[in-house]
Amino acid sequence: MTHDEMRKWLIEYLLSERKEYKSIAIPDDRISQWKLLRSLMNIRPAVPISSEFLAVQDEFLRKEISAKGITELDTLTPISDGIYLRQGDITTLRSDAIVNAANSGMTGCYAPCHGCIDNAIHTYAGIELRLECNEIMKKQGHEEPTGQAKITNGWNLPSSYVIHTVGPIVYSEYPTEVDRKLLASCYSSCLSLADENKLGSIAFCCISTGEFHFPNKEAAEIALSTVSDYLKRTGSRIKVVFNVFKDEDRRIYEELLRTR
Repeated sequence: MTHDEMRKWLIEYLLSERKEYKSIAIPDDRISQWKLLRSLMNIRPAVPISSEFLAVQDEFLRKEISAKGITELDTLTPISDGIYLRQGDITTLRSDAIVNAANSGMTGCYAPCHGCIDNAIHTYAGIELRLECNEIMKKQGHEEPTGQAKITNGWNLPSSYVIHTVGPIVYSEYPTEVDRKLLASCYSSCLSLADENKLGSIAFCCISTGEFHFPNKEAAEIALSTVSDYLKRTGSRIKVVFNVFKDEDRRIYEELLRTR
C-alpha cells in the first residue's frame, strides 16, 4: 500500500470497530484524513487490536515521523557537560527515553487531537503504548500518584522508551510548597528510573506547565536545580535534554542557564 492508502485503510478499520461510526464519511484531503485517524486513535479504549492493523499502523507512523525529520541526540551541542537544550517536537528526538507529562490515569489523552504532549506522544507511538500503559495500571490497581514515574517502550517513536510522570496541578495563583516538591520529585523519579534501566540519555518536556498551570519560569528553575542536584549526588553520567516547544520556554531556559 502507498502511504495514502495506508491512512485510508487505518481509518476504515477503526470506523468498522464501532457501529455508531457507520455514518462518518472519510474526507478526501490528506490533512482532514490525518485528523480523523488521529481522533479515532485518541478516543479508542485500551482493548486488543489485530496484528494486521498494528503492522500497517507501525509502518504508517514511522513514515510520518520520518517525514517530520528526526533529530539525533549526537547532533546536539551540549551547553554544559551532559546537558542539552533543544526546541522542537519531542516525538522527533532520538534519545534513550523521552518524558511524557501524563495524567493520573496514565493511559494517554482521550481528547481528539488535543494539543498536550501526552496526546502527541500516544499518537505517534501508536495504539501499542496505550495497551502497555493499561496493563501497567491494571496491575497497579490505582491511579498514578503525583511525582512518581513509570517506564514503557517507545514503540514507533524514535526514542526507545517513554518515561511517564504525573506533575502537580496548580489550582491557585501560585504553586504551593507541596507543588514545588512534587514537581522536583517528577524529575528525580524519572532520572532514577532511567538509571535503574541503564539508559544513557533522557529528554524532559516542560512538566506541569501549560494544562497544569505551573508557572513556566519557576518550573524551569525547579527542573534545572533538581537535575543538577541529582547528577552531583549520584554521580550519574546520563545525558539530559531539556526539550522545549515554545519560544517562551526556550528564552527562560537560556536565561537561567547563562546565570548558573
